[in-house]
Amino acid sequence: MGQAVTYLFDPLCGWCYGAAPALDRLRRAGVALRTAPTGLFSGEGARRMDAAFASFAWTSDQRIARMTGQVFSERYRDTVLADRGCLFNSGPATLALSAVASVEPDREFEALKALQAARYVEGLDITATPVLRAVLETQGLGWAAEAAAKAGPALLERHRLRIAQARGTMSRLGASGVPTVVVGQGAQARLLPTGVLFGPPEQLTQHMAAAGAGG
Repeated sequence: MGQAVTYLFDPLCGWCYGAAPALDRLRRAGVALRTAPTGLFSGEGARRMDAAFASFAWTSDQRIARMTGQVFSERYRDTVLADRGCLFNSGPATLALSAVASVEPDREFEALKALQAARYVEGLDITATPVLRAVLETQGLGWAAEAAAKAGPALLERHRLRIAQARGTMSRLGASGVPTVVVGQGAQARLLPTGVLFGPPEQLTQHMAAAGAGG
């Protein structure tokens, strides 16, 4: 049996979106992937979408597209990145994903993929609660968006703990950002080289086999 594999992410991270095909391959190969949000672009990490940041993001997105084949549409560029009133804040989406994880943890990764596609392909602002709700409703998870909007104390505490644990893991292992994949737990935990998420499939397979995580 393979070791535990944890995927640390943020829903507004373009590189996390770029890593989705590699993570899909792991899941199809039978790797049990545990999702762990870091809250990288929420709270103090949130910011306004100004022209300089939008230009930086688009340049980075085009590099990711070339490396992975993932689509970053012109509609995304012309609506999401061009909206100067938009707050680059992953808080609402991350909280909704924590709601999914609290009831249907096996569906969090699929919910994340739906949100990523809504942003990067459809050009929808998933930082807005009505949009977030509409996207999750297409997955039969509208209740998660409602729970996030209500932000009850139980969900907020679970959400806080998830982010604290993810950040603690990153700090302990010396991870500098997301996406980050951790193989193993406790003293046996180690980072998978991030580059293998964007390279040839066989490279990822080899690293997973060497780590004893299957795939």
